[in-house]
Amino acid sequence: MERYREKGFKLTPQRIAIMKFLEGNKNHPSAEDIYLYVRKTFPTMSFATVYNNLETLREKGHISSLSIDPERRRYDPDTSSHHHLICLKCKMVVDVHADFKVNVPEEQNTAFEVLGSHIEFYGTCPECK
Repeated sequence: MERYREKGFKLTPQRIAIMKFLEGNKNHPSAEDIYLYVRKTFPTMSFATVYNNLETLREKGHISSLSIDPERRRYDPDTSSHHHLICLKCKMVVDVHADFKVNVPEEQNTAFEVLGSHIEFYGTCPECK
């Protein structure tokens, strides 16, 4: 929490609860998942408060927002460059920390400076098979 405070990030009790839930979380939770967890401690906290805090954390670069689930946005506290493996049945998301050399064909890359990429692999997890 001290690194956030050093960067001038206001740490409210609600924001700290959200950040603690996200810290080391590999489940790529949705705002709804986070809301259901933190309202156990803060029963008067609204969903809008959770969502607004997540957006602030995303804007400051502390978490990533994933649009891999068409039903709801998911959040990833791991902001390092990585890819995802997604189960089409249960929507489980697994981090893939590997480099893949994928180049945009030159005829399509005339005006772009490519800064990064994200690959999504889709399939069925062992539990859903």
